[in-house]
Amino acid sequence: MIAIIDYDIGNIAAVVNMLQRLGQPCKVTANTTEVEQAERIILPGNGAFDACMHNLRASGLLPVLERQVLQRGVPLLGICVGAQMLGSGSAEGVALGLGWLDMRVERFPALPDLRVPHMGWNHVAAAQANHPLTQDMTADTRFYFVHSYYMQPKNSANILLSAHYGIEFAAGVVQGNIAGVQFHPEKSHRFGKQLLSAFARWVP
Repeated sequence: MIAIIDYDIGNIAAVVNMLQRLGQPCKVTANTTEVEQAERIILPGNGAFDACMHNLRASGLLPVLERQVLQRGVPLLGICVGAQMLGSGSAEGVALGLGWLDMRVERFPALPDLRVPHMGWNHVAAAQANHPLTQDMTADTRFYFVHSYYMQPKNSANILLSAHYGIEFAAGVVQGNIAGVQFHPEKSHRFGKQLLSAFARWVP
């Protein structure tokens, strides 16, 4: 079962719909027992970084998430702000992130003709082409983005996917059993289905 963490932030129905189309058992949950029993975990995120971190901490789910992800090695996928939360913090606010990856989140620079937020479809390139989450991707692979801030891992080995929007940025990050993607696979049609299917099969 894939647990989709419900901490009262954003609309996650599209994630459920995509997983159901793939035939993957999933459950939106804020129940610690259900999270404890999950074989995989998705951490969604939508809106402001500080609000997401506040709600996650207030949910009481952080201790069970740390046991599952950090101690037991259960695969986790962060989506959008859920991926940004994996780092130490964000230029968007003052809240501390989870600190599971050594990275910061920065705002896109003010460049001529660069509209922020970055919104719409964009191609990605696999920085780790042989990784189980990327090995089926091609030069045509693209995803749907909506964000004003981007992930900046300190170690390039943590970059899973890259994309370009004025600058090159990390569209996906990974470390062991922890992965995060800046885009929305649930809104990315067949490319998103491919990624979520790979996550459901992933054995770190």
